[in-house]
Amino acid sequence: MEFLTEINGNEYLFTNSIKENDTIRKSFDKLSQKTFGLSFEDWYNDGYWTDAYIPYVLLHNNQVVSNVSVNIMNLDYLGTQKNYIQLGTVMTDIPYRNQGLSKYLMNVVLTEFSKKSDEVYLFANDSVLDFYPKFGFQKAEEHQYICNVNFEPTKKAQKLNMSNLKHINLLRKMAVNKSPYSKFQMIENDGLLMFYCSKFMRDNVYYTEEYSTIIIADITDDVVVCYDVFCENNDIPLQNILSSIIAKKGTKIQFGFTPLETNDYDLRLFKEEGTTLFMLNKKENLFTANDLMFPLLSHA
Repeated sequence: MEFLTEINGNEYLFTNSIKENDTIRKSFDKLSQKTFGLSFEDWYNDGYWTDAYIPYVLLHNNQVVSNVSVNIMNLDYLGTQKNYIQLGTVMTDIPYRNQGLSKYLMNVVLTEFSKKSDEVYLFANDSVLDFYPKFGFQKAEEHQYICNVNFEPTKKAQKLNMSNLKHINLLRKMAVNKSPYSKFQMIENDGLLMFYCSKFMRDNVYYTEEYSTIIIADITDDVVVCYDVFCENNDIPLQNILSSIIAKKGTKIQFGFTPLETNDYDLRLFKEEGTTLFMLNKKENLFTANDLMFPLLSHA
């Protein structure tokens, strides 16, 4: 989709077809680096940018000056698939701010997706908390589970090398399976998973051959943040798997997803620093009556 549009007396080119257009994609990437210090070019060149990530951009003088990205999120809640839309990479170049460009793009996106999705949501930084309620979004709360691993570590997980094609393919193969340990999980989104594991979390991917299990975790001596577990055999207790990445019995595990079984786990309100979850009013909101969190690896 591409057309010219006028906003506050200026003419802009709107398009949501940038992935295969080198000129527009690189202009989008330049603005993203300028705004967030974040580049998408390696992700694109490695073949991980899929059709689940769709930037909606405005161009002026052949440069991308504003963007709202649509992330098509297939999520599984207790065996039921949910079709969600996550908005992200919301940005406008400094000379073009306060001219209604983000508002225009938000209206385009919500017109297209609000009625044909189960939910539309986003994570906003603290500087724009007054912006999203204007479009019908409201704040929502997430909850995080915490446990101590009560098994002595016996089997040790090995760190996978995310520059090794064999290891990369192993991760991608295992991640196709739904996690037997998660109540609310991202499915069918290899692109977003690899956005993390090929960049920010390339040193956080572990494999236990004995359990045929991949664990994505940030490991320190006393606290482990477990982002996800991919396992072919769902008969293995989660505590056994977690014991393979700890140094000592009693290590605290903070989950980056909502575990399926939460007996004897502690629960706390989860608030990522500088970030607030917004969900669209009048859509389903599983978070109202359930102690859930969006998997941290599903944040876009």
